[in-house]
Amino acid sequence: MSYQFDFSVIFDAWPRLLYGCWLTLAISTKAMAMGFAIGLLCVALRRTGFGPFVWLVKGFIEIIRNTPFPVQAFFIYLGLPSIGVRLAPDTAAVVALGLNGGAYAAEIIRGGVESIHQGQVEAGRALGLNGFQVFRYIILRPALRVSFPALASQFILLMLTSSVVASISAMELASIGQELESTTFRSFEVYLTLTGLYLGMSAMLTGLFAAIERGLLSYPTR
Repeated sequence: MSYQFDFSVIFDAWPRLLYGCWLTLAISTKAMAMGFAIGLLCVALRRTGFGPFVWLVKGFIEIIRNTPFPVQAFFIYLGLPSIGVRLAPDTAAVVALGLNGGAYAAEIIRGGVESIHQGQVEAGRALGLNGFQVFRYIILRPALRVSFPALASQFILLMLTSSVVASISAMELASIGQELESTTFRSFEVYLTLTGLYLGMSAMLTGLFAAIERGLLSYPTR
């Protein structure tokens, strides 16, 4: 094998790579918050039973889940300007990731909501709670407790999917890695390092979500 390994380019570019990690986490965090809000909204709209809302939510979920994410990102960044909607690359990345994550979050949360026994809902109504209060206190928290592990896994996947937004010129870890590889031609070293950095960010988010689950969603010990 004639290839000579040289990780000095990685050491020299380490501050840029760490900055790329920060950008990836920033984009992902915004997209997660947006996706969670969209997921909750979709579940709430479906529970109204109002036909147009139900079909709107179902249509949104089906479109997002049955089209490739790169196509969604290209449509938002390159397609929307045709009708006068222009977004900066990083903003388009957050919107695309948020919409994508929201569709999957909606289905995950819906599964948790449907696991709540109807008797609990009826008990809440018998206590005089209105529809919003029943949804907030009787349905949502237990549903999130049930669905949180799947939701956390989906959001970690969303962070990993953020590497795709380099294709629309958004600045994050993958795009910085691509720039470094194109100038140094050290493909093995660069992409091995990116692999390690993404693994590290995934482990960090896994620990963070586990702490959130223990602190906010666990059953009381007394």
